[in-house]
Amino acid sequence: MSTIEAKPAGNDPESVNHGSDAHGDHDHDHPSFLAHHFETPEQQYDSGKLGIWIFLVTEVLFFSGMFCAYAMFRMLSPEVFEGCSQFLNTKLGAINTGVLLFSSLTMAWAVRCSQTEEYKKLTGMLAATLSCAMVFLGVKAIEYSHKFNMGILPAGFFQYDPAHPHIEDGPNYLMWLCLPFALFLVGIVVWLAVAFFQGDKFKVAVLKPLTVVALCFFVGVGLGMFLEDGSGESHAALHDEIGEHAVDDHLLDEPIDVLASSDHLSEEVTLGQTEYGVVERLAGDTTNSGLLGELNARAAQAEMATGSVILNKDGGVDATIHATPRDFLTPSRAGVFFSIYYCMTGVHAIHILAGIGVLIWLLVRSVRNDFNRQYFGPVDYVGLYWHLVDLIWIYLFPLLYLIR
Repeated sequence: MSTIEAKPAGNDPESVNHGSDAHGDHDHDHPSFLAHHFETPEQQYDSGKLGIWIFLVTEVLFFSGMFCAYAMFRMLSPEVFEGCSQFLNTKLGAINTGVLLFSSLTMAWAVRCSQTEEYKKLTGMLAATLSCAMVFLGVKAIEYSHKFNMGILPAGFFQYDPAHPHIEDGPNYLMWLCLPFALFLVGIVVWLAVAFFQGDKFKVAVLKPLTVVALCFFVGVGLGMFLEDGSGESHAALHDEIGEHAVDDHLLDEPIDVLASSDHLSEEVTLGQTEYGVVERLAGDTTNSGLLGELNARAAQAEMATGSVILNKDGGVDATIHATPRDFLTPSRAGVFFSIYYCMTGVHAIHILAGIGVLIWLLVRSVRNDFNRQYFGPVDYVGLYWHLVDLIWIYLFPLLYLIR
């Protein structure tokens, strides 16, 4: 029953009869939207508001644990977090931030429309909020699939290789991420077609905006692909830079006598042309171990002065001074960062999915005109939840993407 029909709170005989029929043991004049254990709509609204705030406090405590883990691991290994954040696409994160901020605006507008009984606007604002959520997930699908294809995974599964940044013959992660949303879109379209031919106006009114909402996921995928391709050069430059460092690291780890062998003839030609040329020539004799050590130390100091990064793909423990502080792309170090990254953004995405579920429920009720000036609590409560989800992302974006 529409709450508009039941809006008179105290003097409508039909409302009185309805309340008496549904709750015969009560003498209260209850409209249909008022639960039998509440005296007034205001009491019901205040109780619901208290409940949603308590729920939001538990959500804040839940995410606080992850933020504390982030703070502790970053304090222990700041260079790992700064280095690994280079693998996160700032453009995608910034677009998603803008999308969520806009969704907060449409959600607040929806709350206002529910209070003023503007039902078409309410449905439109809820659909706009849902569309933003779908765009966010579409962009996130591109971001996740790109990292999966590169082997940038949580600790224990991390297998990124700078020499081969893209895993060949791997599964099509983007297809698997898009599959549930494609099935959702197909189901909505089929249901809409059936409802249209059956002449069910209510279902058509609900399913039309939901079709647009489902399509917006693929709009987000296209937007993410465009931004990812646009930043392909920067990513390629990053891979090339890391690959060069990997090669340099490989050469640096080799002893001078190996560099002086026939396999490194070109390097041999350059030896002797630097300020340490005489020392380098003398170090070609393997009996001059002291000169070999001095050259290795000078090379390490020069390499450290560039501020570049040395890679250690083996993931083993290396106690040498020149390697330990900077080799962050190991499963045990980079894996920690990406474990935190996937945990925090993944849990946030789950909250987005939960928000989509309750927003669809609100959209169905808005088409049914369930809300009015006395009963708009559900829209307000979901709005508070949605604002919290947006606020959490506002913290995640700079902490994960902008720490370089």
